[in-house]
This record gives sequence, structure tokens and C-alpha cells, in this order.
Amino acid sequence: MNSFDHDHSKPIKERIEWLLDLAKRHSAIYSSPEQALVRQRYLAEHPTAIQVLKCMDGRVNIPVVTKTPVGILSTFRNLGGRFDLGWPHLSEVMTHQISGMVSAGRRVLTLISYHYSQGSPQRGCAGFNYDTAAAMAHTLEIRRQIEFIFGSAHGTVYPLVIGLETDEDALVIHGSEGQKLELANLTTSERATLHLQLAALLPDMPAQMRADLLPLLQGNLEHIDDIRAQNHRRERTLDIEHREWMICLGRGFDFLHTPNVALIIGPYSPNLSLPIHRAAGIVQSNMEAGRIPDDGLLVLASVPYDEIGVDRARAEMKSRFLARFGVEVIRREHPDLATKMTMLTAVLDWRSRELELLGGE
Repeated sequence: MNSFDHDHSKPIKERIEWLLDLAKRHSAIYSSPEQALVRQRYLAEHPTAIQVLKCMDGRVNIPVVTKTPVGILSTFRNLGGRFDLGWPHLSEVMTHQISGMVSAGRRVLTLISYHYSQGSPQRGCAGFNYDTAAAMAHTLEIRRQIEFIFGSAHGTVYPLVIGLETDEDALVIHGSEGQKLELANLTTSERATLHLQLAALLPDMPAQMRADLLPLLQGNLEHIDDIRAQNHRRERTLDIEHREWMICLGRGFDFLHTPNVALIIGPYSPNLSLPIHRAAGIVQSNMEAGRIPDDGLLVLASVPYDEIGVDRARAEMKSRFLARFGVEVIRREHPDLATKMTMLTAVLDWRSRELELLGGE
């Protein structure tokens, strides 16, 4: 699926219209018989369940950079990719998800990501104040937490640290002994033996899991080639810079596969004020630097539901809470930006990925 040609320079009203149209088209494609069969066939061939812990940065889009079909990867987002499995809600959601997959006979691969820019530290992770070493240290701590809860033998749940170099959208795969595999540096002959290099890097990973990880890495190699072609044609200059103009609160934003549009904050941290405050600051700096128009900020709250009735009502109540909370933080911490704010509240039908806007209180 392509990016549907987003233009960051358009007035905020037109950008919101583009966003809602994107969500509608995404749902139509996701719900189509062809795509349903694509997902069904992919999961039959690659049964490992894959989770991704990642930053709210709009450039960090693992399904896109690995060319993985939509709906395959389960994502968790927060400021800087900061997570703590001691957080009650995060721990419950992850444990419930992993238990469900294991009960269905599937292993679980958890990708713990950090990101950086090779060309400029200031294009790195704002959530860690552009300190890549600190971001990497945090991913290692998350890996230790997952091993503490789910076991360190890695036979069923495997926590894997990965990096994303955002200038070329290139993945870095980290082994447990400090080794790493940088996909951007592979020669043609090395690409042909990627499966052997992966086995040497991750000898304790179950063979089926490695086979299910391999398509993501092969997709990333294709994506890197695409990016290099864009760079050669000078088409990617702005894509590597922060240009986000909206803040998303909640879950269910898979349709936002376009880079540098949104800062996505999952409802996991006990202190949601901090990531909302930081995200608003990034949008404000984008306006001040002229990377986006200064005519508006969109805040979109969304919570998915599986069934109509009680489950949908719960999602609606949670989405309205997130919306109110986000608005209060932005008004308190960024009063000037708040005067340009548009608030949309929604729920997402998880079966069809249809975004349903809610009315007033």
C-alpha cells in the first residue's frame, strides 16, 4: 500500500480530510477478500506472532520498512520507545496477548526497537534527547524484563533488540552477545546468505522463528534499495526530518503508514502527561521551523473494540477520556498551540479496521 501522496504543506482542514479519507481507504483494503486471504496465507506460512515495541516518532514504521502485510505485526508505541513491564496496563496487555498466542500454539517474537540517524544526531530520537547509547541501554533493560517474566531460554518468547537507522530506514539486528547485523552494509553476496548470517547471530532462536523473521529482513533490504533510489533522485530530503502535525492517543493507528505525519502515544505509561507534552513540543517546533504550516494541530484519540455492545461502549468511554486528558495537558503546557488545536475522538472496529468518529459529549 502506498502513502496516498500526502502533502504536509496543505491547510490543516485539507490535511484532516486527507487523513479521514486515508482511514476509509485503509479499512476498505484491509476488509477486502484479497487482503484477508493474503493475511491468512502469510500467517499459515509464518506462524510466529510478532510484537513491536517502538517510539511514537512518525518515521518509525516497522511494517512499512519491512514490507510486511498490514495486520501481521502487533505494535506498542510510546515516547522514545520507553516501556516498563512494571506498568500495570502494559504488562496486562502484553501478557494477555502473549498468552493467547501461546494457547493457539504459536511462539512470540518481541522486537524491541530504538532509532537513530547516521547523518545527523538531531534527526535521532527526541525521546532520549538524541542519545542513541541511552536508547540502546533502555532496549536491553526491556529485554531483561521480558526474560524475567517469560523465561530466558527463549523457546517460546524471544525478545530481540533491533535498531532503525532512519536516513535509509535500515534495520540493525542485535545478537545476545553484543554482535550486530547491519542490513545497510550487506554486500550482494552477503544478502544471498542472509539466512546463514541470521542463524550465526541468533543461535538460540528457534528455527521456525528465524524463518519467520527472515521475510521482514528481506523486505527491509528491498525497502533500503527503494530509499536509495529516492535519494539518488533527490525525492527523500524532507522525509527524514520531523514534520508531524498530529498527535494520536490510544491504539489502532495502522492506517497511518505515511512517515512524519503523526506522533502516536499508546495508553500504557502511568504518566501520559510526559509523552503528550513532548509530542506537542515537537509539533510546535515543526511549526516554528517552517516544516509544517502553523495553522493547526490535530489531536486524534482512538480505542479499538472487538464486539458491539459492552466492548464498544468501553472503547468509547476510554477514547473520550484520552481526548479530554490530552486536551487538558496541551492547554496547560502549550497554551499558544492549544488555540490551534482540533480534537477528534473515535473508536476502531478491530475486525474491519474501520475508524468511527464519535460525536460530542
